[in-house]
Amino acid sequence: NFCPYHLMADKSYFILKQIMEKIALDIVGLSYSQTQSGAYALVLGEQDGNRRLPIIIGAFEAQAIAIELEDMTPSRPLTHDLFKSFANSFKINIEEVLIYNLMEGIFHAKLICRQGESLVEIDTRTSDAVALAVRFKCPIFTHEFILKEAGIIVEEGADSDSKPAAKTPKSDKKGVASLSLTELNKKLEIALDTENYEEASRLRDEINKRGESNN
Repeated sequence: NFCPYHLMADKSYFILKQIMEKIALDIVGLSYSQTQSGAYALVLGEQDGNRRLPIIIGAFEAQAIAIELEDMTPSRPLTHDLFKSFANSFKINIEEVLIYNLMEGIFHAKLICRQGESLVEIDTRTSDAVALAVRFKCPIFTHEFILKEAGIIVEEGADSDSKPAAKTPKSDKKGVASLSLTELNKKLEIALDTENYEEASRLRDEINKRGESNN
């Protein structure tokens, strides 16, 4: 017999499964923040797509990530190096990093760790999680709903190495609130063309906020 409740349950399960699907990310950029003094913009890119996830991190974590990406060896171990040495001594391995939530503009992440047959999840700041991921050579994942809410879509070829470097536009001192929707969309296109993902994220948030208020 046909049961509409079963159909609704199956549809709800499909939607939940889709938004909670894990999506692999790569580090595609790390640059000085144009809007927050002393901070850096870490840009993670969707492996099989054209979305970017800009995350503001501190200078210490940015340095820890950059040093490992450049295969540099500091004179004394950094905190994240110490953590890896400690983990290796007790045969603990980080199998993956998962950015699992976004609340009030703050990304939440966890480490999926294994020691023998035991699998443990440890909550952590996203910046620390990425600094450890590059040391343990483990994959970084997030969920579809996070990329949908905070991701920036870039055109194919926007990250090409052959593209000449462009000047990064400074943030509007008057604030995005004073701009019209048409101006916001134009500035968003410019930010994406110049790979200024931090500015693009700020503009996208304002556009989304206005769209919600009109609903």
